[in-house]
Amino acid sequence: MEEKISHIKEKLQAASVTELPAFIEAYREDARGGVQSLVERAKKRIAAYEKEVARTKAMRVYEEKYRSCGYICGIDEVGRGPLAGPVVAGAVILPKDCDILYLNDSKQLSAKKREELYDIIMEKAVSVGLGFVSPQRIDEINILQATYEAMRQAIHKLSVKPDILLNDAVTIPQVGIRQVPIIKGDAKSVSIAAASIVAKVTRDRMMVEYDSVLPGYGFASNKGYGSAEHIAALRALGPSPIHRRSFIKNYGA
Repeated sequence: MEEKISHIKEKLQAASVTELPAFIEAYREDARGGVQSLVERAKKRIAAYEKEVARTKAMRVYEEKYRSCGYICGIDEVGRGPLAGPVVAGAVILPKDCDILYLNDSKQLSAKKREELYDIIMEKAVSVGLGFVSPQRIDEINILQATYEAMRQAIHKLSVKPDILLNDAVTIPQVGIRQVPIIKGDAKSVSIAAASIVAKVTRDRMMVEYDSVLPGYGFASNKGYGSAEHIAALRALGPSPIHRRSFIKNYGA
């Protein structure tokens, strides 16, 4: 009895990437158009996977370059630009044999993908550190110095002392560890990308919590950034306790 196409489709959906070659071999001679469409879909999945493996390998170039240095830590921050909320920095030390795929600049990933990767990073990382600087402190020392402060906090909170830091574009003052600033590093280094994702997910979750206690500004959706709706609410309601006063001077708040 001929196998139903719906059953074959279920097999494809359940198959892991490593199982796809066997799937293709099993159904390559089935002349039905629907089956051949599924075979082509399997081939495309393999091609996409291989492309991602190659992309991730390219993003390990700095990790490979400094492999002999010891523990390599990626550093990145999230939240320089918003009108409200903290700036958050992430510091991540990945294992040398790290096999996490899809790591990238957090802004290039969907919220769902960031959440998935966050869990994987937290499970597989050698160590993760997070730093937080409040809106009040940002107003006091300016956003650049606040970013440096958050990064120093993140490094200090690591359970393992790194031997070298891969930073997204900056050199952090008052840090006695070798640093390698990399322009657009969150798209060029898996370690920095991991730090970007951890920081982004952490800050987004915080802003969702703030939305529940400070309703009206849309923090759950805008995450504190200056959307039209956020600016309108700011003008109507005035600043909240988590607005950066030095950032909202031009909005009549």
